[in-house]
Amino acid sequence: MPEIRFHGRPRRHRRSRALSTLAVAFGVVVGGLLTAPAASAATPVAELDPSVVDDFQLKTTDDVWEGLKNDIALVESTGTVTKVTPLSVARSAQHRGSPDLCHPTRLDPRYVPDGFCWDRTDDTSSNYDEKEGGWVPQGLTASHDADPEGTVDGHHLYLAGWYHGTDGGQNEYARVSIVENDNTSVTYGHVLLVTPTAGGSFEATRDIHVDGMVWYGNRLFVANGAELQVYDMRHLWKVGKVSGNVGVDGGSSSALWHQWAMPMIGRYWTGDRGATSRECTPGSGTTVCLSSLSLDRTGTDTLVSGEYRRAAGGRIIRWPLNAGVALPTAKDGSEIGTAEAVRAYTTPVWSMQGVATDGERFYMSGQCPEGWNDVPADHNLAYSCIHHAKPGEAPHVLTMAPRMTQNLSWEPQWGRLWGLNERIDISNGDRVIFSIDVSP
Repeated sequence: MPEIRFHGRPRRHRRSRALSTLAVAFGVVVGGLLTAPAASAATPVAELDPSVVDDFQLKTTDDVWEGLKNDIALVESTGTVTKVTPLSVARSAQHRGSPDLCHPTRLDPRYVPDGFCWDRTDDTSSNYDEKEGGWVPQGLTASHDADPEGTVDGHHLYLAGWYHGTDGGQNEYARVSIVENDNTSVTYGHVLLVTPTAGGSFEATRDIHVDGMVWYGNRLFVANGAELQVYDMRHLWKVGKVSGNVGVDGGSSSALWHQWAMPMIGRYWTGDRGATSRECTPGSGTTVCLSSLSLDRTGTDTLVSGEYRRAAGGRIIRWPLNAGVALPTAKDGSEIGTAEAVRAYTTPVWSMQGVATDGERFYMSGQCPEGWNDVPADHNLAYSCIHHAKPGEAPHVLTMAPRMTQNLSWEPQWGRLWGLNERIDISNGDRVIFSIDVSP
């Protein structure tokens, strides 16, 4: 059997193992390959009129950025934090995962599924824990977004965003996992997202869901409802001590039991700045919901956002990026300023949790059509589906996918589509980070 390569590193016979495992999960195999019935939505992915798109904006003002910049400088001047690199966080091996897909995924083996898993603590954490709460993954990005070459410091790194909740709550605060997967081992560390405060300290960023993420150059874009937060890898801090406190105090620093923290450097809003940051109505109005994020480097770089809506009608929006400053392109030509969307679409996919594009077609994670699962399509045990379509076409199911699949990310260097899921199973776990080769 010919050798199959992932990221330029060989893996032998991986495809045959995937086929034998997943064929059992599906129970439908023809000629050695799984086949699934064609399924399409009733309506196409439809482009919105430019007159409507003109009203979609990412709004910001200089004073927001200047204030955060000055507060960050004050923290760093105290000497209580040390700047580190993303690779050093990943290689700390604070946590070790598994370099294989450790749970059933229902991914079609024709697309050569690959991926990795978290350690048991992160695999089974739950925001329904009544006492300590827990973490739930949402956003996904990687070094294939950060740099056109696909690596950072010569390594393939992956970033996942998580929100924390207690007793069924959500959005208390957030973290980012920085992962290195070299095909033989998976190591990672967790970074608390923080907001600098006046006087040379910082606090945990609050009311944050980490709906989606994109690592672009040194920037990390974090979607949060009607808000786009911006962080910067050049201000990735190792704190002085690991404790339950947050901020600078007594000549040292701490970050809520995290060894690392990363401060917000700027923010945009799709609605009024004074409004609640997450407040938006998906599918209507000019205050766009940023429910997922991905990057498209074909042609002019664009940030692609998607709206989660329980029914059809979520919007997919393209925002132009200024590669020179690694920020949304300001309409007035400045480095930092309000940006306007360039194109937008509506999708018939129900409960669209993530969207990515290869430059021609969209890949959308969402609900499967009725009848694809043994339970109702919106049941928490139902597997997700990845739909695909070019603008103007009705989506078809590309493959089933892990339960509650969230954000998707396109890896142009190798033509693979990445994703992660959030399902909570405190007994056995059910979370993976996966990729598929969609070229077949």
